[in-house]
Parts: sequence; C-alpha cells; structure tokens
Amino acid sequence: MMKGKRFLSLPVFSVLLLMGFVYCITVFVFIEDWIGLQSSPGTLNAFVFSILASLCLFSFFICVLTDPGHVPSSYIPDVEDRGISGLGTAQNSTEQKKCDKCFAYKPPRTHHCRVCRRCVLRMDHHCSWINNCVGYRNYKAFFVLALYATIASIYSTVIFISCVLQKDWELVRGTPLKIFYVICGVTLFTLTGSLSTLSGWHVYLVLRNKTTIEYYEGKRAKWLARKSGQSYRHPFNLGAYKNITMILGPNMLTWLWPTAISHLKNGLDFPMLRDSP
Repeated sequence: MMKGKRFLSLPVFSVLLLMGFVYCITVFVFIEDWIGLQSSPGTLNAFVFSILASLCLFSFFICVLTDPGHVPSSYIPDVEDRGISGLGTAQNSTEQKKCDKCFAYKPPRTHHCRVCRRCVLRMDHHCSWINNCVGYRNYKAFFVLALYATIASIYSTVIFISCVLQKDWELVRGTPLKIFYVICGVTLFTLTGSLSTLSGWHVYLVLRNKTTIEYYEGKRAKWLARKSGQSYRHPFNLGAYKNITMILGPNMLTWLWPTAISHLKNGLDFPMLRDSP
C-alpha cells in the first residue's frame, strides 16, 4: 500500500499521461496517416512501437515500486578502516561514517535523501518523476527505462517525420490540424533531445561505475588532489566491462530486463580498484 501511494503524485501522473499521449498519436495518427494501420508495414510498426511502449511502462512501474535500498538498522562498519567515504578519501574517525541526520552508521556510497528522509544505498539522485530515489536496487530499472524511452521517442520522431514528408499539406484545410502537428513535433523533438541527453549521461556513469552524486563529489576531489600535487581516480572504476556487469549483471541476455537483479548483493560493500589483482 505504501509503495502504491507513490503513484499519487502529479509528476508520476504526468509521465503516464505523456506516455499515453505519445503512444496514441504515434500509432493512431502518424502511422495511420503515413502507411495505414491495416497495411503490413503499418501493423509491423505499430507492433514494434507497442512493445517498446510496454517495456517503458513496465520499467517505469519497477522504478516507482522498487525500494532503492535502505541501511539495515544492525549495520556497523568494519573495525578496520578502509580509508573510504564513498570516494576514496581518508577517513580516520568512525564519526565520519555516521549520517548527521539519521544518526546511524552509513555504508560506503550511501547518502541521505532529504525528500525520503532516510539514507539510500548507492544513491544516484531523488527523481520526482518516479516519486522515488534512484539507488542500489532500482538503478538498473531506471537506466533501462531511460534507454527504452529514448529508443521509443526516436522511433516516434522518425515516424512523425515520415508522416509529415509524405502528407499533402495543400489538401489540408483548416489551421487546427496544422497546429496539432506543430505541437506534436515540438513535443517529440524536445522529448527525444531530453531523453537522449539523460541516456547518454547515465551510459557515461555506468561505464565509469559512478553515481551522479559521486561525479560531482569527484570533481571537487580532483580539484583538491591537483591543489596538493596529487592525482585522483575514482576508486570504484574497475574497467568498462566490469563496471557494466556490476550494474546490469553478468548475463548479457538479461542486461535490458529491469527486474533481473539477482547479481545484486546487500549494497553495503563494493569492490574497489585497489582490490583488483
């Protein structure tokens, strides 16, 4: 019940409304005007786009309903200090491992979310569009959602352009239809640009095994390292392929399935570069 209440949010409702709008205009307007839904190419395009839309919707539901990962109440850090606080900085006091808001011990890569009012394992960011944090257990679903949504929006945009180019606008009477196409075009191009940027950003993060928070903290760490004449390297970057498998899993066949997260452990500890042979 508590997870279901996450859908009672204006941003979440807006996303669902936008998904429905893009699906309807792509299938029932653009494909119909372009080649017709009753034709074989039209049926094929509608089928492929429906699959993409279904995968987007399923991934979105997983993002909303999946707990990103919480710190167990019994968690206590190892006595041996590993010298990390999420970004490989020196940490000699156990007090620095405590959250100053939860007043509890905080595992590596964990951050406190002011919206959720709790610490989240491997927190990337709080996303209002899913009314949930993006963290250890739902980051894969969020990443896959971004990829599917980008592919679907590009697909829809291509169909829109094909429809516009073949349409005989001289036979179109009345301004409302033209305004409708302009609005749809602006919406699709804006959506495609935004989603492509989002996907590209998270592909970059996955390849380097970083979170959004760690990226910005890393910029400061690099600046401090240069200032002291040292070099900085993200301690969790194990190489592109290992980084991908840490997020998406070891089986390539399940990389794009949002619920295939059996490879995830407890989220309290992560392999580091210095641990690699």
